[in-house]
Amino acid sequence: MGKNYVDIEDDNGETLRYRKHINGRGLVAHGAKVHPEARVESGAYIEPGVRIDAGAKVAKGAWIEPNVQIGMGAVIDANAHIGPGAAIGARAHIGIRSMIGAEALVADDSIIADDEKIATGARIRTDRRGFHLAA
Repeated sequence: MGKNYVDIEDDNGETLRYRKHINGRGLVAHGAKVHPEARVESGAYIEPGVRIDAGAKVAKGAWIEPNVQIGMGAVIDANAHIGPGAAIGARAHIGIRSMIGAEALVADDSIIADDEKIATGARIRTDRRGFHLAA
């Protein structure tokens, strides 16, 4: 049986240790808190200070930067990028290859379409069809 962690050197020459999440084998940095009932698929990266609630799913290739909050039942699709300090509400859905800017807030039940970019600090609320509403 192989080891349950991976060491990766960052741009500053510091080594960060990532453990493989029990549900999906995605890489979770030391200092991140991922609920055991969340799913982090292999190939996803969760950085330090991230909090992911129960029932959330982070797909292959997604990158969650430091200090992000992901609510219960939220879905982060493949190759999405969530910027530092962003908050993704409960049951929100972030589409494939979407980019959420730093400190942005995506409200509960919102849908962000595939390939969409949300600006730094934006406050987004959508209806269930993905139409943007006043936040």
